[in-house]
Amino acid sequence: MTHHASLSARVLLLAALAGLALMAVLLSLCAGSLDIPPGRVFSILSGNEQGTDARVLLELRLPRVAAGFVVGGMLALAGALMQVLLRNPLADPYVLGVSGGAAVFALLAIGAGLGTAWIQFGAFSGALLSVLLVFILARGSGWDPLRLLLTGVVLAAGWGAVISLLLAVSPAAQVRGMLFWLMGDLAIARFSPWVAGTLVVSLFAAFIGGRGLNLLAYGDLEAQALGVPVAPLRAAIYVLAALLTAAAVMQAGTVGFIGLVIPHFARLLLGSDHRILLPGAVLLGGSLLVLADALARTIISPQQLPVGVLTALIGVPLFLFLLRATARRQQP
Repeated sequence: MTHHASLSARVLLLAALAGLALMAVLLSLCAGSLDIPPGRVFSILSGNEQGTDARVLLELRLPRVAAGFVVGGMLALAGALMQVLLRNPLADPYVLGVSGGAAVFALLAIGAGLGTAWIQFGAFSGALLSVLLVFILARGSGWDPLRLLLTGVVLAAGWGAVISLLLAVSPAAQVRGMLFWLMGDLAIARFSPWVAGTLVVSLFAAFIGGRGLNLLAYGDLEAQALGVPVAPLRAAIYVLAALLTAAAVMQAGTVGFIGLVIPHFARLLLGSDHRILLPGAVLLGGSLLVLADALARTIISPQQLPVGVLTALIGVPLFLFLLRATARRQQP
């Protein structure tokens, strides 16, 4: 009876997070250098308004907010999966060097003066190259978490050296755009049905495998004893998390702290059952990123800040708070 009551409470909390996500999206649609009242937003979305406000909302703000929500959800989901894969609470989507490879190829495209499509293609290609390198270098260990982590850290350090070299030799006029991309920026992000579809399919696959994820979090031996195919599941988690990270980085650059902080926050609110935790993490990650982007667009309007700066400023105190809250819960 208690279990059912607890499950019902968590499902209700998940529904509340969905409502919070809708409110975050509405607030982000209203806020900016041009404020649009909520009533007018609904009127424009229903097709009853035209003019400057309608063009700003439909052509600029709505695609950016939608893309931001998808990117935030992807990073949160990838972070939660990485923490299970590596059994490390400090794991985030970028821990295996995915962002470093994406950054090198994106900066090369920026340095060559190529357009947004080429920058995104370069980022996605670099991320997939990093995934392939870690897969090849760590494969012989049978998906040992420590070997995976060390391989990713070393690869990330190598990519970091190449990034520093590119920044040092690039013309000053291009360095600002490079730094914005490295800090995470939604200015060039546009909603893509393919990217959104990747998030939905990945979340569904992770939900289906939720029981296996729950058991894997307790250790390989326990999971194997209960019939979980550990090696294939670890490989699937790695591929899924890497694909999500690559798609997110392609859209918005390297937005920090979402994938590290949000899984902890979701775990504190919703418990450790991944069938509830993962949808909650997606909703929280999307909400946090669109709110941070709204702040980035308004705090020194009409200028804009890289959204990654805001997620870091929000993420650091939030993570410290979560550490204290978790420590209190674990006390007898």
